[in-house]
Amino acid sequence: MPPPLGFIGLGLMGKPMATRLLEAHYTVAVHNRSQGAVRELASRGAIPCTTAREVAQQAQVIITMLPDAPEVEEVLLGHEGVLQGAAPGSMVIDMSTNHPEVSARLAAQLQARQIMMLDAPVSGGDMGARNGTLSIMVGGAPETFAACKPILEKLGHKIVHAGPRVGMGGHANLANQILVSVTLAGMSEALIYGAKAGIDPALLVEAMSAGLARCGALDIKAPKILARDFTPGGKINTQVNHLQYVLQMAHQLQLSLPVTALVNALFHAVQTAGRGEWDQAAIITLFEDLAQVTVRSPLR
Repeated sequence: MPPPLGFIGLGLMGKPMATRLLEAHYTVAVHNRSQGAVRELASRGAIPCTTAREVAQQAQVIITMLPDAPEVEEVLLGHEGVLQGAAPGSMVIDMSTNHPEVSARLAAQLQARQIMMLDAPVSGGDMGARNGTLSIMVGGAPETFAACKPILEKLGHKIVHAGPRVGMGGHANLANQILVSVTLAGMSEALIYGAKAGIDPALLVEAMSAGLARCGALDIKAPKILARDFTPGGKINTQVNHLQYVLQMAHQLQLSLPVTALVNALFHAVQTAGRGEWDQAAIITLFEDLAQVTVRSPLR
């Protein structure tokens, strides 16, 4: 019989992920800071909860999908947090983009109370969350991973056990975020170049998608740019947080990441321009401002 689940954090990613688990016939207790999403999922069969502690009291496996490391720590260790309600033998899967060292520290504190933890950050945006096609990078004990893998398979199509220590999933995800960020910036420059040269951006995307330049950014983000739709599937603010963690860890590893540092400054500039709640693809608007051209299709 599948274990009862808890899901904490019903935002852009968390709500569709929790919905998929309900559709897979799991019992899911849910909590979120704003109650609208809780009520919506309760109407679909979820158990509404007012605190993380209450979720943990009703679940064997508790999943968190939260904006940043401080929120994860508060939800797990706070006064009304998971640690206050979880029984020994429970498991926590943190699917937030967390700082790897914070994840490792939280896992140690949970393990002292016989609660096991995985860090399992994801890539794929809100579309991947809705469709169950996320890439999930997992760090933690092999036996905990094996126990939780059937749950993760309801959420993603590629689940990789990155290593036996909590935090290794986070390191894999930060490497992924380097490539995502650099690719978005590179795609933006290519589209700006084409627009300045008078090429219809839709035709340019078609051409680039057939060669070595093909990538997820062209498949998923370029259509949003061409439609001028910056409704977030992943926010600029979130990308800035990701890159902050990358550069912090690079400093600790005595590692130079010059291209990432430059792209980080570009994302910060978009955030400073007041576009932090826009989709990551809105990095192109910075290049558009500089070039005084707008990328859209058909080119006008």
